Amino acid sequence: MHSIGNEALLDLRKVAFLCSRKFPQEAAEKAYRWADAQRVAGTCVISGYHSPIEKEVLCRLLQGNQPIIIALAQGLNRLDPEWERHLAAGRLLVISRYAQSVSHPCESKCYQRNKMMVDLADTIVIAHVSAGGSLERLCSGCAGKVTVL
Repeated sequence: MHSIGNEALLDLRKVAFLCSRKFPQEAAEKAYRWADAQRVAGTCVISGYHSPIEKEVLCRLLQGNQPIIIALAQGLNRLDPEWERHLAAGRLLVISRYAQSVSHPCESKCYQRNKMMVDLADTIVIAHVSAGGSLERLCSGCAGKVTVL
């Protein structure tokens, strides 16, 4: 695994947050309320922050001071400049399974990234699961660890 940031965050209790790319509006509203509550509670959230809901959850979490882990489905060569101050503050860790030469995520890389997050997390929160999708397949073996909002 490759990383940039505070690796000690891996030792914390972590909640993985996932959401299918297609989702109903009510799932988005629940996810945003959940993210705001995690920010206030100081929960360490790990996610790929790739789907539209996940991206908004990251924006909400970055407004706080709690630890955040971002898992990429590509190399660590293109980091958002906004993350710099959070990396410098020690509250952010960016991880990837892939070498810097991997410049674009694809469906299989996203699945492997999500598998890595699920394995690292203590619990998993899902805003929405599309029936028959890869997220449903991934979480089928995580009984007792998954909460759907």
